[in-house]
Amino acid sequence: MQSENLQPVNYYVGLDVGTASVRAALVDQFGTVVAYADQPIQIWAPQPDYYEQSSDDIWAACCIVTKKITQGIDISQIRGLGFDATCSLVVLDSHFHPLAVNSEGEHKRNIIMWMDHRAANQVARINETQHNVLCFVGGVMSVEMQPPKLLWMKENLRESCWEKAGYFFDLPDFLSWKATGATAR
Repeated sequence: MQSENLQPVNYYVGLDVGTASVRAALVDQFGTVVAYADQPIQIWAPQPDYYEQSSDDIWAACCIVTKKITQGIDISQIRGLGFDATCSLVVLDSHFHPLAVNSEGEHKRNIIMWMDHRAANQVARINETQHNVLCFVGGVMSVEMQPPKLLWMKENLRESCWEKAGYFFDLPDFLSWKATGATAR
């Protein structure tokens, strides 16, 4: 596509990973949404307060929606790609392969979701410390944040997950790494 003065139009891709789906929008340089697509993603709930996902499933969904919205677009006109996602914890081994965050050893389930509350005891202990760092997170840490989830893994999956982990990513950072190959935030 070209604008009225025959200059090529620039596009931007926005990807939003929510709780149950990945959504993508192609937006032109004028702010108009040109295309939109969404794709469901799987959630496992193996027991109360435990919610897990697969980073492979989420990445595949990101690829599907991106291909759908960019059909017919010259990719040289795409000027940017942005990710937004839930505060979920992605665990990979030192070779960047999914690592199980569950006692079943299901490696495809390598994400502890934002809404997972398995670390309720850990967050209570963290908050009881009244450490100065808590003032940077509103005075108390939420069970939905990464530190309680990490502490839970260290205490409950030490041998099967914690000691084998090579990378812990917040979900948006995982997506940026998958898109660029760079682990820098």
